[in-house]
Amino acid sequence: MTKHIVLLYLLILGTAALAQPSFVPDQEIRKMGEVLFQQPRKVVFGFTNKGDAPLVISDVHPSCGCTSVEYTRTPIPAGGRGEILATYDAKLLGTFTKYLEVYTNASDEPVMLSMQGRVVASTTDFTGDFPIDLGNVRMSTNYVEFDNVNKGDKPVAEIQIVNTERGAFRPQLMHLPSYLSAEYMPEVLPGGRTGRVRLILDSEKLPMMGLNRTSVYLARYMGDKVGEQNELQVAAVLLPAFSQLSASQLAAAPVMKLSSTDVQIPAGNTRKNVIQTVIVTNEGKSTLTIQQIQVFNRAVAVGLSDRTIAPGHSAKLKITVTPSMLKKEKARPRVLLISDDPHHAIETIDITVND
Repeated sequence: MTKHIVLLYLLILGTAALAQPSFVPDQEIRKMGEVLFQQPRKVVFGFTNKGDAPLVISDVHPSCGCTSVEYTRTPIPAGGRGEILATYDAKLLGTFTKYLEVYTNASDEPVMLSMQGRVVASTTDFTGDFPIDLGNVRMSTNYVEFDNVNKGDKPVAEIQIVNTERGAFRPQLMHLPSYLSAEYMPEVLPGGRTGRVRLILDSEKLPMMGLNRTSVYLARYMGDKVGEQNELQVAAVLLPAFSQLSASQLAAAPVMKLSSTDVQIPAGNTRKNVIQTVIVTNEGKSTLTIQQIQVFNRAVAVGLSDRTIAPGHSAKLKITVTPSMLKKEKARPRVLLISDDPHHAIETIDITVND
């Protein structure tokens, strides 16, 4: 009997030793085409952990100071996805090729990613940089997120716009709430030229903790009306404040733990609803209270079996996704849980479509 136990133990150790993460990018080369001079361009490199152990990105080295990077810093489970966001400053005219060295725990050698393009003084094809067509104006996006904002912060988001007509255009956002203000650069945009709209968020004026959503509208001409075509959705997530808690209170606080932070939708599924259950566990020393559950997208519905969870107990969070509605929404599909856990006051569950 003892011999069998030893053999089983050795087998488990051998299996664990074979577990390895695997960094697999969606694309190793991103072709950016024409990039306007002094108009920074962002490129996203998506990747999947196709191994059987958590993947960790330790660092990403750009080949020059003209490129800045952001990347997923939390461990990515087997089968999970992450992103590397690279921003090229476009301060030099001409053709460019820039590299990113990605260092992970999957290999001693970095994975090389590259982005290629050409910086030009002007362009007549605005569809790639400005996919949102409003007629006489095109925008780089019609959805803006201010993620994980602390009370007192004043973050800024920029929207690129282009005047596709010959006459001058004066950009103006309508229906701005009290917590948003806008700056226009330039205030009058000549025909065929690009500009920027800066949105400034005053977090002190946000009406509620967690997700705050609103719609503003870009006036395309004098006397323009609001409508779906010129709508710009803005979302801001305000974090709870726990700075007043003492060390002993923090040690005795509840701790929220999720069984998964990712819901996968099978590619090609456009009809059948996808239902997944996430287990919410309280690993702390006092009762956990789920104060709010919010969704970013109308394609997602949620239900929680219990909002008050005793230490060592769990509740079931049922997430239902309607795939046919996903493409109709501007917001990224996510679920937001807000609790009285000072360590994980806000937890996000991402919903992604498998390639």
